[in-house]
Amino acid sequence: MTRVSASADGANSLLQLGDAIREKRKLLGMSQEALADACGVERSHMGKIERGERNVTILNLLRISNALDCPLSELLKMAGL
Repeated sequence: MTRVSASADGANSLLQLGDAIREKRKLLGMSQEALADACGVERSHMGKIERGERNVTILNLLRISNALDCPLSELLKMAGL
């Protein structure tokens, strides 16, 4: 299946969100693999999310925020979104 790439604005938002997820994960001393396991996603997919290479679904965002023990609104605020 061919993926449609995000617009420049969307791509920037994905980068900001990925940075916020990585920052929160590191603040908790959690490895990327541990976060991926807690969310039920592949580690490589989590890496792509953190690098802003994947348009993450709302369900995965909720899983990530739960695994990071923070409200989704906090992640979005950290990302400036």
